[in-house]
Amino acid sequence: MLRIQLLGDLAIARDEEPLQLPPSRKTRALLAYLVLNVRPHRRERLCELFWDIPDDPRGALRWSLSKLRPLVDDAGRARLLADRQVVSLDTSDVRIDLRDVRDALNPENDPVPVEDLKQAAESFGGEFLAGLDLPDCQGFQAWCVAMREDVRALQRACLASLIQRLSAEPEPALHYSRRLLELDRHDQGSWIVLVRLLLSAGRRSEAEERLDAGIRLLDAAGLPAGMLRNCRRDLRTPSPPQAQAGRGKGGEPAPHKPDPADRRQEIRFCAAADGTRIAYAEAGNGPPLLRPANWMTHLEYDWHSPVWRHWIRELSRDHRLVRYDERGNGLSDWEVGDLSFEACMSDLSAVVAAAGLERFPMLGISQGCAFAVAYAVQNPERVSHLILYGGYARGWAMRGTPAEAERRTALGTLIRHGWGEDNPAFRQAFTTLFVPDASPEQMQWFNELQRITVSPDNAERLHHLFGQVDVQALLPKVRVPTLVLHARGDGVVPFAEGRLIATTIPKARFVPLDSRNHILLEDEPAWEHFVGEVRAFLAGDAVSPLSRQFGEDRSV
Repeated sequence: MLRIQLLGDLAIARDEEPLQLPPSRKTRALLAYLVLNVRPHRRERLCELFWDIPDDPRGALRWSLSKLRPLVDDAGRARLLADRQVVSLDTSDVRIDLRDVRDALNPENDPVPVEDLKQAAESFGGEFLAGLDLPDCQGFQAWCVAMREDVRALQRACLASLIQRLSAEPEPALHYSRRLLELDRHDQGSWIVLVRLLLSAGRRSEAEERLDAGIRLLDAAGLPAGMLRNCRRDLRTPSPPQAQAGRGKGGEPAPHKPDPADRRQEIRFCAAADGTRIAYAEAGNGPPLLRPANWMTHLEYDWHSPVWRHWIRELSRDHRLVRYDERGNGLSDWEVGDLSFEACMSDLSAVVAAAGLERFPMLGISQGCAFAVAYAVQNPERVSHLILYGGYARGWAMRGTPAEAERRTALGTLIRHGWGEDNPAFRQAFTTLFVPDASPEQMQWFNELQRITVSPDNAERLHHLFGQVDVQALLPKVRVPTLVLHARGDGVVPFAEGRLIATTIPKARFVPLDSRNHILLEDEPAWEHFVGEVRAFLAGDAVSPLSRQFGEDRSV
């Protein structure tokens, strides 16, 4: 039995006996890369990743492979396969700690037993490939950084699921809540979870202490702390019933009953057709409502964001809201080869299957509208209603307007050179386009959303992908009731694009909204208008009562 450890310091053991790794960091890094990328790799590509130097990169690769072969091959079992063109590592019979964790958290095992979640949580013994940074090898380093973020996201999802599953037992949940906070002490949501669990466990003084510490830390870092401050209201209310009632006969606290109004989301993972792992979340109860992914989503971050939380709250109020991070974004796989419209459609299909959706309405936002339209045409038996907000059928490169193409090309250059900078001024350009009327707190959140949601490389690739979108030919084929809404002053997607969708889809109803924001903000009248129209549409009402109040323009 060969066992490889990637979580923490790289280690390899045969029949539980540790093997001595080569001293060369590049050779060890090559081993880790081959372990997690099992497809054949061209020798030229591996040389570019690790030895792009003037002397003899192919010779350096041969030397490293010669050091790895005795470690991974057994008598009569060659796992390291190499010819003159390609190199690959067969790990089908190798135990890999990261793969074991992913298998344990596989959504097909849902609901994952709590004991399996606990075991998976204990597997995260350290940072992915700790100490194996190669700053001079930019290709490998970018992969390693993306993988570390992916592993942290997997660990966060594991801990968050454990906390939720143990919500009726605050004491055990507190252990995992503290570990969740250790992953990122600047995450406001983790502080909130810890404070509320302490209150549920009757530890009011400790909750006050942690609340003050979290606020001080976030304030010192210049990060939003408004929602954490709101927890002071919880401190002013009476203790939870189990804390007031004291202890039972055996001295144990009474079981905690979560407040039904205190809704949670459950994050799971599924696999697209090409094996890409897609993170999806469910929140709320009632009939399903599916929101296809749009650019820059992060299931955890959006849950607390002042830019997106009111969307999630309202949409999950009467429905089981299902949303997901598309490939290259958020908690889904960042390291993806195929970033095409067809691949993103396979992500959507995978989420539908994993969530067990049969017939459901879809809410498309921005480029998510194109995916919603394509899915509705391809699967008319599944989609009951279409809601399309701020969307387009033609990407920016397909609209035939030189001025917009020039502006979008300039944005692509900005993404390539400025997205990953510490200075948020580069990302502020996008924030101003998406939410020009946002408050300083909302703008700060949106700036940060861009940084944590997508890498500079993926941001540029997605920007190009969305420019090439063209589903105009599918619009006349839509046969389900359709509601189209668009902000008149939208600076991201022209108002004319929403009008085009509404005029081409048979019997679609068009609702203009008085706003400049591509993402509607909670305190603007257009948000109230949007919510009223969507609720009426899903309830089967022909016209919302708000239509007259807001002077609906039904001409398209």
